[in-house]
Amino acid sequence: MTHSAHESFIVRPAAHVPFNVVGEQISVLARGDTTGSYEVFVQGGPEGAGPPPHIHAWDESYYVLAGELEVMVNGQVHVLVPGEFVHIPGETIHNFRLRKTGTKFLSISSRAGAAAFFEELHHKVSGPDDVPTLLAVANRHQVRVPPPPAP
Repeated sequence: MTHSAHESFIVRPAAHVPFNVVGEQISVLARGDTTGSYEVFVQGGPEGAGPPPHIHAWDESYYVLAGELEVMVNGQVHVLVPGEFVHIPGETIHNFRLRKTGTKFLSISSRAGAAAFFEELHHKVSGPDDVPTLLAVANRHQVRVPPPPAP
């Protein structure tokens, strides 16, 4: 069911079947077209899951619900535990890794874009080795994956 940005809404557990995004489970709680601005997700998965370092225009924040989340922001690594929060401004290179199976966190994006990106990844990327498709989808959604630093 869709809602306009000027209506209140409640999301029940049965309504958010998670996307499988390269091994990570991402449930969309609120899309930008529903809220009129921000998006909210619940994310989790197996130990080691998470994206490569990347950059996008929207701000992103994480609030850890369970487990441990390793977050890299501009080359600095932080380990977050339940109750901790990090804000990452748009155009900042970042990534995260789930340090334990069972880690769950809320992810909040400052504008629409991430939900459509996650949905396309779910439908088109066959697994972590499908790098060409992953990069093509990222490019379509203005998510940039910079080359790794030279050794």
